[in-house]
Amino acid sequence: MSTALPLTRPNDLERNNDYLSLDMKELTAAASKVIAPFGPITTFAARHPWVGLEHHTFEEVTRQFKDTVNVDLLPNDAVLRSAWDQGEISQDNLDVVLNYWLDTQPLDMPRDIAEQFCRKALGLNQSFTEQTANHELQSMAKKLSRFKYQISERHGVQTLSQRLEQHSDKNVLKELNSQLIKWCKLFLDESQAVWSMPNREKGFYHAWRSLAGFDPGLKAPLRKELKELPEKADDALREALLALEISFTEIKGYLEAHLLALPGWAGMMLWRSQQRPDDQSLLMDYLAVRLSMERILIKPYLPVQVQKYDVHVEKLIVSWIQWGDMPVNEWSQLSAAEIKARLTLAYRFDQILRRRLWLEAWEKTYEDQLKKTIASECHTAEISEKPALVQFVFCIDVRSEPFRRQLEKTGPFKTFGTAGFFGLPIETCELGSTHKHDSLPVMFKPKYKIKESSSSEVVTQYKQRKQAVNALGSTFKSLKHNLLASLALPEISGPWLSLQTFGRTFVPRGTGTAIRKIRESWQRKPAAELTLDHHHYLESELPVGFSEGEKVHFVRQALNMMGITEGFSPLVVICGHGSHSTNNPYASALDCGACGGKSSGFNARVLANLCNQQEVRESLAAEGIVIPKDTVFAAAEHITTLDELRWLYVPELSAAAQEALGLVKSLLPKVSEQANTERLLKLPSLGSSTKNVKAEVQRMADDWSEVRPEWGLARNAAFIIGDREMTLECDLEGRAFLQTYHWHKDRNGTLLANILAGPATVAQWINLQYYASTVAPHYFGSGNKATQTVTSGIGVMQGNSSDLLAGLPWQSVMRSDQEAYHAPLRLLVVIQAPSDYIERALNQDRAFRQKLQNGWIRLSSIDPEGNWKSWS
Repeated sequence: MSTALPLTRPNDLERNNDYLSLDMKELTAAASKVIAPFGPITTFAARHPWVGLEHHTFEEVTRQFKDTVNVDLLPNDAVLRSAWDQGEISQDNLDVVLNYWLDTQPLDMPRDIAEQFCRKALGLNQSFTEQTANHELQSMAKKLSRFKYQISERHGVQTLSQRLEQHSDKNVLKELNSQLIKWCKLFLDESQAVWSMPNREKGFYHAWRSLAGFDPGLKAPLRKELKELPEKADDALREALLALEISFTEIKGYLEAHLLALPGWAGMMLWRSQQRPDDQSLLMDYLAVRLSMERILIKPYLPVQVQKYDVHVEKLIVSWIQWGDMPVNEWSQLSAAEIKARLTLAYRFDQILRRRLWLEAWEKTYEDQLKKTIASECHTAEISEKPALVQFVFCIDVRSEPFRRQLEKTGPFKTFGTAGFFGLPIETCELGSTHKHDSLPVMFKPKYKIKESSSSEVVTQYKQRKQAVNALGSTFKSLKHNLLASLALPEISGPWLSLQTFGRTFVPRGTGTAIRKIRESWQRKPAAELTLDHHHYLESELPVGFSEGEKVHFVRQALNMMGITEGFSPLVVICGHGSHSTNNPYASALDCGACGGKSSGFNARVLANLCNQQEVRESLAAEGIVIPKDTVFAAAEHITTLDELRWLYVPELSAAAQEALGLVKSLLPKVSEQANTERLLKLPSLGSSTKNVKAEVQRMADDWSEVRPEWGLARNAAFIIGDREMTLECDLEGRAFLQTYHWHKDRNGTLLANILAGPATVAQWINLQYYASTVAPHYFGSGNKATQTVTSGIGVMQGNSSDLLAGLPWQSVMRSDQEAYHAPLRLLVVIQAPSDYIERALNQDRAFRQKLQNGWIRLSSIDPEGNWKSWS
């Protein structure tokens, strides 16, 4: 088939040649910055939705999304009003941000008049209302029409199908989205479809083109046009852009608008394109399919009228009537310069700017409250000079903060915070499994593989027991998909499934415990060793284990990042973290938000094992890091849903370490109860009425109807980098990531640079995902858990024809249908270090400086004298 491009204007040969020269892959890559890669929900990873747009300011991106897809990226008035009513926004800080903005504006009018207008416009209870048109208003607007402000450059481009939908009753956009959703579900399916989509290995465009021409859901003329499309995706994309007459200056924006129309499905295509070299063109295929379909569906309605985006002088006059106490007849008494100044102020002080100022006041109020907490409450705490009997290393995850606080109150313990993968770039493989997974933040790639191993006979028997269990599940699934067998399946499985349904519904805690015990008793997982010594197998792309030098490097790096290089306790516990919930599509979202929904317990075991090796300790001692002979490292896992520690690795202990472990085990039940009580008070419909705290949290974890087993990382707001003594006994309300850092041990700034580039950036991604899911739940969130549909084995939808929902569910950020629980604030990074350390870090890390300058993150510091400085 010929791939020559049919021209809509045959005489425009020069334009056609220009289109032929376009590199569609480059254009697709440039346009893809408006979306984030979105992996399967089973490996849920916190994603910053605007990570590719940080070279723009936060306000610029806000205006782009408003113009392109009519999505607000700022808290709405209801959320702001709730924060105001709860004292989370102070009037003083609202005045500060308003005055700062006014100071930066060329007002060309008396300051008091401008300030009065802006103050009244900021009132949450005085939103703009349309005025009934009257002769006097219309007449004045006509007289002032020469001051009309026409927006010559919008921040975003709309597609033709969007424009058509806005100005007519034609549902081309709805039909276009429906088609893309249908074909994406078929192409991306991982487990649900009985028959897979043919030709998937040849790419999305090719697979779609080979089938779409036979789609009975389309009329015959449309099917005929689909069969005549070019064979190659890039040719089809060029042809569609040319036929739609998209100007060269708008091509990138036009592709962006199409990606933003269904950012979930597009994001999944982007993610897949980054996983394998063979799939690199998937996103271009997606755009080729989408624009080819748009071209065919919209053809009968071309040309689509392009709307002129004008600012109506009439609305600007009304805003002065409402907020400036300026009657219509006063305009005739002003000079031309005064008229222009007032219209300009009304134009600039729009809803987006007003909400931005409210957000900044909210963020500044939180910063003031945090500053007061650290300065007053914490500096009065008595710091014990006695060495800690046990040192615990926790993940920086905000859910660790309440548990650490309760632990430190209970006994002679000291806690440290560091990134939960502990600096180990590993891929893990558990005993008896061929499945492997990356156990590090998704922004990095593993460099080593660590496996569990045991004797071959024991492993074989264990595999057989696991296979027997898995065989039941796979057989059941096969029978469901078999036409004849599925007819008899209810009679065969009914008694067992009915019993399980009854138990999980009426006695979820007991049923969950019983099922776990039966499974563990049957499988009987044997003790396993970790392959920490270097090996290289032909079937493995990664080296298995570490060399002796690599072991020393990773232990040294981890101890420095933790801040434990001296004063070791008899027992040091490395605590990974994970969660436990039942029938929860977002279960992986409650595990490590950075590491693709994986527990970090495996990493904790690896690090503790390495720290106990005599050869590693001898090498570290030669470098000045001396670990006492009686110091023993153990590994545990902090289960955030239950607020308990589960021991994963406890080696042979010294007498001192044994005594320490006994004390820890005796006190942990009390710590768990206190942490659970604090956490349950924040969950809706529970509060102080809960009598048996332990039973309640276990029920929530095992109840398959529980939509909110825990809050996750909701209300995260700060990332504090400093000595734990700075925040010791501070009640940070589970809102702060806590990274241990001692600036006086970091003379060259390497540790701080690594923290800002790694953990702080991961925390920012988590923060902005929660932010996005709160301010735009219909677009960046995933709606109500109760009405979600798990689709294609990769994600969730609302109903059977929605976007693939990439964000957090309603229950993760909202207390109720009307009240938000998460406070949508941009992350505040607080660093305990001298100012010259901060300046050096900003000069060295251009990416972090860009985040700060463009409003994607905020920064404050505390110098050695305790002085607080804001760098935002």
